[in-house]
Amino acid sequence: MLKYRLTFGPIMIGIMLLIFYLDSKLDQLDITGTVLQDVFAGRTYLPSGLILLATIFLLILLGAGELCRIFNAKGIAASRSVVTLAGMSGCMMMYAIPHSADAKMTMAVAGTVICILFVLSLIKQCWIHKRTDGAVAAAAVTMFALIYMGLMPGFLVAIRRWYSPWVLLAVLLAVKSCDIGAYFTGRAIGKHKLIPWLSPGKTWEGLVGGVLFSGCIALLLAYLSNKFDVAGIYHTIDGVRTFVSNDFHLPRTFAAGLLMGAVGQFGDLTASLFKRDAGIKDSGNSIPGFGGVLDVVDSPVVVAPLAYWLLWYGTGL
Repeated sequence: MLKYRLTFGPIMIGIMLLIFYLDSKLDQLDITGTVLQDVFAGRTYLPSGLILLATIFLLILLGAGELCRIFNAKGIAASRSVVTLAGMSGCMMMYAIPHSADAKMTMAVAGTVICILFVLSLIKQCWIHKRTDGAVAAAAVTMFALIYMGLMPGFLVAIRRWYSPWVLLAVLLAVKSCDIGAYFTGRAIGKHKLIPWLSPGKTWEGLVGGVLFSGCIALLLAYLSNKFDVAGIYHTIDGVRTFVSNDFHLPRTFAAGLLMGAVGQFGDLTASLFKRDAGIKDSGNSIPGFGGVLDVVDSPVVVAPLAYWLLWYGTGL
């Protein structure tokens, strides 16, 4: 297990860095006079975060099969196509949050999509499969997928629309660093079990060590961001693409790191709850040493809404 983690962990980090690098370069791509300018309603630059959005769509596509596996293990019929559509729709709703204060159209469209997905889940269960049993469960699965696989990770792309990709990367690193800190602290001094009936390997000492490590990583990354003007977003000012930077308040960032680390562990335990209820150890086996996609993103998904609001109130998003 550890051997695979040490092998595939750096590979995933490398892929993630490449994605964020390409996404940052896309912010500076001038599309004036190209067909893309017509596609994006006359904009001279592409919307921020398109590569990240496509990446999350891919993860939703892979994770949908794993989520259906969890539900099927409980005897609940779950359609992979509907779950995928629900997840992508929820994510797109968050990406489409308007920059202006008038959000009437966006909210109306979002509400309509939710209603359509709800009805679609019932149609697929009752009319296509010609079954009445499981109709309520099928609708519940769709709403679950919309929230857990769509709206919650959608906050990540919402953050990306306002900030440089490196800020979002810092959020992910702060959250996942809690796992690293908890693992090594627990191995070294862990004695008191956290929730033995749910996750026997986790200890209170590991939790404290992990949360503190998250706070320290967040503090370090905020310091580096302030020093090198990484936090910010590109705005078109007087026709010129300009990077407007934001500085982080270091003590508040440390506190935010602690909070995100703790909530991330809650997300990890929540995923464990789902899997234990379904009687499976991992959501999948697509990533050796880690399990499935849902096993990797369980903590960032739950932290994403929190991170969005922390950035909003902490830096005037």
